[in-house]
Amino acid sequence: MSLINQQLSFSDVADAFLIHGSLQSPAFLDGRLAAGLALHDLAAEAWLNELCDALGVDQPRDPESAEVLLAWRCQSLEALAGEALNYEPLLPDEMFSLAERARGLQEWTLGFLEVLNDVDPERRQGWSAPLREALDDLEGLAAIDTELEESSDNENDLFALTEHVRMAAMLLYTEQHPGQPQVEQVEEPH
Repeated sequence: MSLINQQLSFSDVADAFLIHGSLQSPAFLDGRLAAGLALHDLAAEAWLNELCDALGVDQPRDPESAEVLLAWRCQSLEALAGEALNYEPLLPDEMFSLAERARGLQEWTLGFLEVLNDVDPERRQGWSAPLREALDDLEGLAAIDTELEESSDNENDLFALTEHVRMAAMLLYTEQHPGQPQVEQVEEPH
């Protein structure tokens, strides 16, 4: 099965983790991936090495697993760099309980912040005020209570928080990659 034009879901990546004997959530590593792509242009080989370390293996178990793990990176990079601004963190979907989705968002945030914590404070001071504010907000999000009861209010709150981390990831990427994506079209003089 080719993954070239297929959108990977949280469950697809979690299944690849299971094949490697890991029960961990992909959310934490997806947060690390988003920050790594934004800050370091994380290369495919470096990503695969990071994943193998996290999964406790020397290399992917089979070519299909490697394809899933590399397609995950490619999917994230294309969404972060694309003009459509359609990046979505890889999080548990509606098939999971609200509490599980909240834990996934928290794990994503912790992974994202872990990479950011290695950034030189001087470099961070050069970032725009909106980006610094969005990242400061993520610090608070990392400490949220994930034991949410099923309710439309909690569902709406979780959606808003997810949108906030999505926007923070895209803002970090666009500030670190000026002109990518080019979201404002400049009209040519006639």
